[in-house]
Amino acid sequence: MNGLAPAPSLFRGNESTRRRRLTTEFAIKAFFGSNAVVAVVVLALITIFLFREGSGFFGQNLTSLRIYRRAGLEFVDLIRKPSEQHSALTRQLNALRLEEMRDRPDPAALQAFDQYATQFSDASEDLNGVLSDASDQALALRDLLLGAPRESDAALEGAARPAAKVGLGQGMVALRANGTRFDSAAASMKIKIEPLLAAPPTLTNPKAQKSLARWIDDVRAYLAKLPAASEQLRRWNPGTPVPVYRAVTSFLFGSNWVTASFWQDWYGIVPLLVGSIMVAFVALFLAVPFGVSAAIYVSEVATATEKRLIKPYIEFISAIPSVVLGFFGIAVVGQAIRAFSQMPFMKWVPFFPISERLNVFTAGCLLALMAVPTIFTLSEDALRNVPRGFKEASYALGANRLQTILRVLIPTSLSGIVSAVLLGLGRVIGETMVVLLCAGNRIAIPDFTQSFGLASIFQPVHTMTGIIAQEMGEVPSGSIHYRALFMVGLVLFVLTLGINYLAQKIVARYRLSLG
Repeated sequence: MNGLAPAPSLFRGNESTRRRRLTTEFAIKAFFGSNAVVAVVVLALITIFLFREGSGFFGQNLTSLRIYRRAGLEFVDLIRKPSEQHSALTRQLNALRLEEMRDRPDPAALQAFDQYATQFSDASEDLNGVLSDASDQALALRDLLLGAPRESDAALEGAARPAAKVGLGQGMVALRANGTRFDSAAASMKIKIEPLLAAPPTLTNPKAQKSLARWIDDVRAYLAKLPAASEQLRRWNPGTPVPVYRAVTSFLFGSNWVTASFWQDWYGIVPLLVGSIMVAFVALFLAVPFGVSAAIYVSEVATATEKRLIKPYIEFISAIPSVVLGFFGIAVVGQAIRAFSQMPFMKWVPFFPISERLNVFTAGCLLALMAVPTIFTLSEDALRNVPRGFKEASYALGANRLQTILRVLIPTSLSGIVSAVLLGLGRVIGETMVVLLCAGNRIAIPDFTQSFGLASIFQPVHTMTGIIAQEMGEVPSGSIHYRALFMVGLVLFVLTLGINYLAQKIVARYRLSLG
């Protein structure tokens, strides 16, 4: 029995070793576990902060929309729309004049055309007068609403104070009288324009002749819509309630982002979202072929010397500060693209030459440069993790290197490559400095009607990240503009989180398929 019992000193040594091991393991787990908890807590705090600061936007936006209707600003905008359409048609005539001047540079030869354009422009004089008077009246009504003591949203729907209600009622009667004046102005404008359409000026430039024919069709369509505008003015009612969901839909689906306006501020995220998507699409269109091809070459074709040269240089791109790339885009890339579009041999492109050197394509080129290292590194890892037996089996069946790459390696690692592309997308869509410097910062949805939408790639845009960086430092804390920027940040946060989550799911599926 004594021979089977462990020595007391040995037992104490094993116990001491086990305690030290437990203590060390506990310290390691505590260290890494605490860091993981900190990361989760920080992510939760960011989410809560964005929701807290942005959640008040919808209530403020709903109040703004109700004042917009209650004060009659909406009524005036119904008049403003035909006036702006007429101005747009007048600008088209000015563009026609420039086209005609290419064949007739003598201004005297364009005297008849200039007289025609002047008559068309003057045809809207009565309509502009109605718009001006109605605008002044609506602004006075809005001042009356905002000058009264703060009321609830229900009060803004119609339960205003008796003293203010009388003033609002009288002012609204005067404002709505402009609907009759609009009918008279529209009829007068139609009488003035129809003789002009029947006797258009003579042009010698074939392209200008086609443009003039399209312009005449546009004017006829414009005149045909005037009765519908009159009907909208007659049906408009300031007491119609503004649904609560309009505060959300006007943000998510609104096409205007107008701030610090004397008339009405609008916070529609669509032009910013479209700008971000277009820039990211151009960046991926350029970065994916370069990044994936470079990964395939380094993984399967390059020699050891080439690998030591190529891989560090590609990965070094990610270390370049984004502001430096932005300056490079302004000074070099944008100027080079505009100069290239002005080359004589590029005249066959319908939308060349371009006038804006800062546009979607310029920003996309710089973002592609930033996305290549991410796509390259992750794609190379995916290719290197393909089991060696797959390649050996392909070669044993008589396939050459190209066939093995195209039919074995790429299909097997496709999930990893797709995840690399998605992570690259998350990288470029969250970039701020490059798009702020190189995208042009024009808050408008590009024109997709020219050349199958290709011309829109060379138009300026604004992005979600750019608008936050540009405007956040200038807005008062707690204002509707301030909270709108936080809502943009929340949309960007959710979008980026969704892209990264999708990438992680694809990576997990890829690893499972290899396992």
